[in-house]
Amino acid sequence: MPKMKTNKSAAKRFRLTGGGKLKRRRAMKSHILTKKNAKRKRRLSQPDLVSKADARRIKRLLGV
Repeated sequence: MPKMKTNKSAAKRFRLTGGGKLKRRRAMKSHILTKKNAKRKRRLSQPDLVSKADARRIKRLLGV
């Protein structure tokens, strides 16, 4: 059986933490920033964890 290929688009978007959870960036931080207040923009800069419902699918894409 051949090796499983890593999905490169997923590999650029997600990182595995030491505990095996998946880390992701938050959306809505790329444009139209003038109407968003500073607190909201700061929160959007912080990484977040992938939801449990999606984690299994993404781990398969990463080949974990």
